[in-house]
Amino acid sequence: MEKHYKLDRVREMADNDQDFIMALAAAFIEEVPEDADRLRRAVPEGDFYETYQAAHKMKPTIELFGLDIFDELIVVQDWGKFEQSDKNVDTELQKVLTAVEKATAEIKFDFNL
Repeated sequence: MEKHYKLDRVREMADNDQDFIMALAAAFIEEVPEDADRLRRAVPEGDFYETYQAAHKMKPTIELFGLDIFDELIVVQDWGKFEQSDKNVDTELQKVLTAVEKATAEIKFDFNL
């Protein structure tokens, strides 16, 4: 449990309310993989706007669940925000996608979602 994510901030925010923690976990499962898929498509297509929007939307949840990819997500977000066509963010993108996949699978298992 909690190998690819951390619940410290979630518990603190929820004041240990288990129903609220469950709701946050369900929201993670519903939203973050969807946004990760948006990134998976947008970066190779050079869609800066979509990349920025998806990464920006993911930031609070990634931080709340303590995924160790916040810096990489910022690099991807800024690539889109500043339209850095001369920069390659494939490595950072892959780290984000892998971390999201692992955390999603673990949260689904840990919360029976």
